[in-house]
Amino acid sequence: MIEKQLDLAPDPGNGAGSPLPVSNLFDPQRVRLILFDLDGTLVDSVGDLAWCGNTMLERLGMAVHDEQAARSWVGNGLERFVKRVLTGAMDAEPAADLYQRGVEIFRELYAAHASDRSVVYPGVVETLQRLSTRELKLACVTNKPEPFTSRLITEMGLDVYFELVVAGNTTARKKPDPMPLHFAADHFGLEYDRCLMVGDSSNDVVAARSAGFAIACVPYGYNHGQDIRLSNPDLVVENLTLLADLFR
Repeated sequence: MIEKQLDLAPDPGNGAGSPLPVSNLFDPQRVRLILFDLDGTLVDSVGDLAWCGNTMLERLGMAVHDEQAARSWVGNGLERFVKRVLTGAMDAEPAADLYQRGVEIFRELYAAHASDRSVVYPGVVETLQRLSTRELKLACVTNKPEPFTSRLITEMGLDVYFELVVAGNTTARKKPDPMPLHFAADHFGLEYDRCLMVGDSSNDVVAARSAGFAIACVPYGYNHGQDIRLSNPDLVVENLTLLADLFR
């Protein structure tokens, strides 16, 4: 497991090294389940996604993209990522036959290279270790489908911390739909207002709000270039260890 180094500037006026509250809806004392998003929250997986995307394009005889473009395209599931790589646009639709060929190539590549270049963000392991000693249930909820999800979590050394993993194809709908969040809460028999979602994107915020969960976000992930504070989560933490500090 490799831990990524981050150079994060504090939000001006709020001071470094402290959580940045956005609303008063979040009460750590009520939380019994914490759900973590995967890509952009726990793991920076863009290196592998970009490589697989560009290798797919090369096999199709198409021009490749730089990694920064791939970084802006992550966040709505594997299928949408492949469509963005093929079209070079956020919401465009490639020709059906091109997409079918492309997604098959991409799945083959990603199955073999899901964790070659991916790295764990700073503070993630410490946070999960600390939270696992509390009276809390920990789970991962991601739009990444199986079998890629479990392999990445395991190869990053994070599987030991989660009692449940909800992948992008575990339920009929993905985030921002609340279904995967409700699936996790129902699995543990917990009321929705005792659950916290931790993510990096507006999708996570919308899913949490729709599910009746509290929502905390990190500002360093994949939110299509938008400041996550504009989505009004309950809390923004520059490093996940600051979230762990709230659960004593």
